[in-house]
Order: sequence, then C-alpha cells, then structure tokens
Amino acid sequence: MHPTLPRSLLLASVLVLAGCVHQPARLASPGAQADDNLNAVLWMQASQEYRAASIQTWRAALLQLDRALADPHWDALVPSERANPPADLPPAVIVDIDETVLDNSPYQARMVLDGTTYDSGTWAAWVDEGKADAIPGVLEFTRAAQARGVTVFYLSNRTEAQQAPSLANLRKVGLPVAGEHVFLGKGAEVPGCTQASSGDKQCRRQLVGRSHRVLMQFGDQLGDFVEVSDNTPPGRDRLMSEHGDWFGERWWMLPNPTYGDWQPAVFGNDWSLPPQAQRAAKLRALRPAR
Repeated sequence: MHPTLPRSLLLASVLVLAGCVHQPARLASPGAQADDNLNAVLWMQASQEYRAASIQTWRAALLQLDRALADPHWDALVPSERANPPADLPPAVIVDIDETVLDNSPYQARMVLDGTTYDSGTWAAWVDEGKADAIPGVLEFTRAAQARGVTVFYLSNRTEAQQAPSLANLRKVGLPVAGEHVFLGKGAEVPGCTQASSGDKQCRRQLVGRSHRVLMQFGDQLGDFVEVSDNTPPGRDRLMSEHGDWFGERWWMLPNPTYGDWQPAVFGNDWSLPPQAQRAAKLRALRPAR
C-alpha cells in the first residue's frame, strides 16, 4: 500500500487506470462525422435477422427447384435476353458473387473503422486475400442443385483478371465450381452481343442461355436480373412493375443494405459529386411521415 494514500483512494485510482487499459483500439475522433454505413454493415455481421433473411431466401428457392426442373419451358431469362429456345438444354442457375454467395462485410467493416471509402486497389487486395465466407443458406441450395445436375454459373462484376482468386475463394467455402468456364467476370467477351457498359450483365446472361436453360437467377441488385437502362427511381420502379412477379419464383434477391446501384440512382448517378452533396440528395429522397 502507498504510505500516504488512504486505502479507498488508492483502490479508486487502480480501478480508473484499469478501465483505461481496456478501451477499444479504434475510437472516432471528437466531432468526426458518423459513417452512414455503420448500421448496415453491423446488421449484416451481427444480426440474426440478416442470417434468417438469407437462409429463408435460399431455402424457398430450393423448394421451387424441382418444379423448375420438371417444366421444360421454365426459363429465368427475360425474352430479350433469350435468343434460342430453352427446352432440351441442360439446366443451370446464375448467381452473382458479392453479397449473394460470398460475404464481403469484413471489407466493408474495414472501411467503416478506418474512415475510408471504396477503392479499386483495396478491393483487389481483399479479393486476393480470399477470406470471404459463404452467405448463410447458399451451400444447402447450390449443393442440392449440383446433385440434380444443375450447373451453377457465377456472373460477377469482379474482373476477368480476378478469376483465379475468386474461384479459389468459392471452392474454399465449399461452393460447387464445375470449371473455370462457370466464372463470367466483368470484361468477358460475348461474341455477337454489345452493351453500354462492361459492368452490365445482359450479354453474359445471354451467353449462359445459349447453352443452358436458366432455371433461376440470384443477386443483390436489380441489374443482376435484367438490364437497368434507366437507373433512376422512376426507371427502377418501371422494371419492378414489369418483372416483379418473377421474384420469389425465378428470381431471388438477397439483402444488401451496404451498397448498390439504388444509391447513385438518387443523386443522378454522378459519383463526381462530393460526399456532402451525395448525402444531401439521399436526405432529400427520404419520405418522412406527414
């Protein structure tokens, strides 16, 4: 005991010092702006509600799979992307990769904690790490599909150059990979098909449809299912009015609140706007109770 301090005061000092030792390694600086993505990333990583939503999507799709296989005219491509009759073709399903079959929330969490935003360099480094886990429920569905002779095609806006680490990550978590040909990344050439942007997926969907009957499609964005030529709120509303009946039957949407084309749709798809202007447009897009 210290020779001049009362026992109670010394004990209080020790407790204060002990509390300081256990502070989090990363703390927001005073006055730092809150990260708009914090709740979204935390929901994906910490909530059982997210796990439940993902699992029920894949399980519900599995209940439809045998019905789709039994119907020779069942097809998940919109007519404009189907150039040949689907009957008698071998069956396939098309899945997006990121936030559909692989969980990249650790990459999103890094950005929240470090106060950074998406960057192609850090994203490429994350892909090379190959540490993304499987989305809850996806292994049950894809393995059942494989057992029924259904080929799983991975249509991703990961680039063609990222094929090797992407396929390695898919195999690592136990997803079925029939061969390198099932990965169709951004920039893949499709003879006889042109599109506005290399990130659009309609040509790659057509390519799968030339050789397979597409039973189902899975994604986390509207553009994973159909061409979004008008990425504005009214344009996206029109697509849902036209194709909404396919969801829950041939098309299956996975929850992803962290990013997507729904975001720039509210600020004119102008990524050159400063963050403050983007955020102001998002606030204006809110519909408060009246």
